[in-house]
Amino acid sequence: MNKKILTAAQAGWIGCHVCGLTIPKQAVDLRSCPRCQAAMHSRKPKSLSRTWALLLTAVILYIPANVYPVMTVIKMGRGEPDTILSGVKHLIESGMWPLALLVFVASIVVPVMKIGVLSYLVLSVQRRSKWRALDRTMLYRLLEAFGHWSMVDIFLVSILIALVDFGSIATIKPGIGASFFAAVVVLTLLAAHSFDPRLIWDVMDEE
Repeated sequence: MNKKILTAAQAGWIGCHVCGLTIPKQAVDLRSCPRCQAAMHSRKPKSLSRTWALLLTAVILYIPANVYPVMTVIKMGRGEPDTILSGVKHLIESGMWPLALLVFVASIVVPVMKIGVLSYLVLSVQRRSKWRALDRTMLYRLLEAFGHWSMVDIFLVSILIALVDFGSIATIKPGIGASFFAAVVVLTLLAAHSFDPRLIWDVMDEE
């Protein structure tokens, strides 16, 4: 026998998606959260369409982010531009395995994982799936927690540019690929923020 799940919205409660405060709908002015003043919504407006738009844009920009160079190291007047993958290869050849692994995970694994997981979550909501709702919600929370690690690559390029100052001996110049990659990171962060995990539970009481 299936146990019917009562959602907060059905019970007359509303939660703030910013600070997490949950209060009765009748207790406050629903236009803003009494604790953080953020806009209050029973569900985020147009959550799925906004998430899809941001995800598709991120996928499109992820191609030039990997094709174009992210930086160029110029030594003694000579240099060769490096893409993300060629940079990882050069780090491995230089014996810097930990740094190569960090860049690979932050630049390749994390963005692809975020796009794939978010796409799966949106599709599961659109198909009104009831499969493992709690696990899908936890998956979304983990995605939010670890998603910011995809900025490590941009931080690394920025730090190298700021620290390496050898005049005519060596300089580092950022490439256009870094701009595309930064855009992908921002778009995936916005997509994760646009997705409303409460939608996962809306179908749980359906027969």
